[in-house]
Amino acid sequence: MILKIALLFAGTILAFWISAICGGGASLILIPILNLLLPTSLVPFSLTVGTLTSSASRIAVFKQHINWKIFLWFVPFSIPAVLLGAYLIKYVNPNYLQLIVAFFLIANLPQLFASKNKPEITEKEYPKSALALIGFSAGFISGITGAVGLLFNRFYLKFGLKKEEIVATRAANEVFLHLIKLIIYISLGLYSKTALWLGIAIAAAAIVSSYTVKYILPHLSENLFKKIGYAAMVISGITLLTSTSGRIIEQDQIAINTSSTAKKNTYTMNWKDTRLVLEYKVNGGVEIEKSVKPEELSGQLKEKYHALIEHYDEVHIEKVYALGKNTAHEFYCYKNNVLIKFKA
Repeated sequence: MILKIALLFAGTILAFWISAICGGGASLILIPILNLLLPTSLVPFSLTVGTLTSSASRIAVFKQHINWKIFLWFVPFSIPAVLLGAYLIKYVNPNYLQLIVAFFLIANLPQLFASKNKPEITEKEYPKSALALIGFSAGFISGITGAVGLLFNRFYLKFGLKKEEIVATRAANEVFLHLIKLIIYISLGLYSKTALWLGIAIAAAAIVSSYTVKYILPHLSENLFKKIGYAAMVISGITLLTSTSGRIIEQDQIAINTSSTAKKNTYTMNWKDTRLVLEYKVNGGVEIEKSVKPEELSGQLKEKYHALIEHYDEVHIEKVYALGKNTAHEFYCYKNNVLIKFKA
């Protein structure tokens, strides 16, 4: 435990230094690290303990730079969304949302290579509906993943805020979300002693970062600040994509196999209890086969299954789709490790 906390503390200091320079992103950087130390459902709790402390300390340092217009439209709509997101943790696999977040972050790659001399369009009077929608989206994603950080940095940059305003306004917007999330996670039992200690380690490193950032920002130009922000978004997205896809492949037992003969090529994908097969036959064209559960059958197909299962050890069913042909079913029957196939 002590070694885990020490390693996380060192990694968190580095993450929050990067966050301090680019206006956020420590949480998204820490998700892959925490995924190695905790079950996915407990990661949001540890992150929230640390980021709540970070937001509170940044408010103390930069409170005079808060943009209250954004705050007053962001927070009221983010609160019900964070409640919904935190509640759905028990029913939705957070890994899939993390995957979507990763693609969203990587989509900022073109901004990283935009010309320095190209004027960036800023919208000083954002529609109130847009502010409300952004607040709701940020709250929902934060509720499920425990992090939002760099995901909405692009919004702050497009709004025309200066670097100190981004740090301050983001902290003010998110501190309420973190507090509500902590209450929800505890009430749902989505925490553990290990998760708490890891969260405290993140919090300690966050305080160190928050009180040193004010000495860093004045030395960065606005253009460099934006470039670093976009770079951090892209790097975080790639890191999150790599770590999350690996976890999804492992948890859902995703596998892709290929086989070829002189007459046909076969591509098979397994995902959880689902098996999808794509076959290309030289004389028969393309066929797609999808595994089917017995309870999905009806009528004569159901009767055939029950008749077969009485004589074989296992019976697997696949639904076959072929261009220009009627949909068919194939029954793969195993007895003493010998396969016999029937069509219906």
